[in-house]
Amino acid sequence: MPGLDTGNTGFMLLCSSLVMLMTPGLAFFYGGLVGRKNVLAIMMQSFVSMGLTTVIWFAVGYSLCFSGDTAGIIGNLDKAFLNGVTLTSPSPLNPSIPEIVFVAYQMMFAIITPALITGAFVNRVTFKAYLVFLTGWLLLVYFPFVHMVWGGGVLAQWGVLDFAGGIVVHNIAGIAALASVLYVGRRKFADLGPHSIPLVALGTGLLWFGWYGFNAGSEFRVDSVTAVAFLNTDIAASFAAIAWLTVGWFFEKRPSLVGLLTGAVAGLATITPAAGFVSPVAAVVIGIVAGVVCYGAVALKNRLRWDDALDVWGVHGVGGFIGIVLLGVLATTAFNPAGTNGLLAGNPEFFVKQLAAVLASSVWAFGFTYAMLWLIDRFTPVRVSAQVEETGLDSGLHREEAYIGAL
Repeated sequence: MPGLDTGNTGFMLLCSSLVMLMTPGLAFFYGGLVGRKNVLAIMMQSFVSMGLTTVIWFAVGYSLCFSGDTAGIIGNLDKAFLNGVTLTSPSPLNPSIPEIVFVAYQMMFAIITPALITGAFVNRVTFKAYLVFLTGWLLLVYFPFVHMVWGGGVLAQWGVLDFAGGIVVHNIAGIAALASVLYVGRRKFADLGPHSIPLVALGTGLLWFGWYGFNAGSEFRVDSVTAVAFLNTDIAASFAAIAWLTVGWFFEKRPSLVGLLTGAVAGLATITPAAGFVSPVAAVVIGIVAGVVCYGAVALKNRLRWDDALDVWGVHGVGGFIGIVLLGVLATTAFNPAGTNGLLAGNPEFFVKQLAAVLASSVWAFGFTYAMLWLIDRFTPVRVSAQVEETGLDSGLHREEAYIGAL
């Protein structure tokens, strides 16, 4: 194809592979945090997204996100079943890479985003209802926001920036998690605690590693902004991990490995929208704020007795929210000439746009998610029976066990 850059293309294929690895990483992260009798059920919810979301993305998802425009909200079906995507068609965001690579990269984002939500309603939701929910949520929440922010829709036209998914991935997934928790209700039989912290550590390592593809890859080429996004990703995650560890140590009187790992994920989620638009010093600030504020959000959740089992709202919903807002404050063209300046660089209008956009995305994600669960419940039960919940979803729904013969 004319203008093909093999370096950019190779880099984006690598980044696509890294983002793909994040979904198994999420499965390990969540799997370690639940009890022994629900390990396979939560891991299956992540892995099935790799299959079902790919089918939906191939059929209509890519086209609805990146083909045409309908009222600035959603695309059209001109590229359904990848119609017109050829060896020579260029990527819509960078013509130096093939469109087929762009399709693959964006597909990996679509796979992990709904899987994030599953950590909120562990041990409670039937597999059939989850499959319907996954499909509906992609169509009514994820695809519209991809189009509005990255596909030339209304938020992009308005000047809202989101480098790698503060609104598009983390905020809407985290707010959807909160809506799910409030609809489904509390567990009748709560887990005693994480059954395998080493699995949580393994999952965190895979997520952290994959996140370099998630953030640096969102530049869609190899340049200095790519390097800044890479560095900012690690800085924010590290500072957030230490901030969470420190705050948790102060209040809980112990240094917690799970706290350290959760803090790192909070930092990764929070830097995501800003990674390629801010300086490394700003990434330090974002990381510290993420560690402290997300820890506080989880503490608030506990006080309010919301049964967000794996803190999806506190980490991803709140992290994505403050990441978008802090981007409005800290953005600078000194580190990305194609971006814009934020509040501290004399552009309060951009800050207002970011704040308005993330408030709107929160309302949309909450409303559509809650209504969707209510509607699904009219056709098939969303919540498992008390007996299945007590027995565990692994044996109760899937008739499989993670640890045969284990106590």
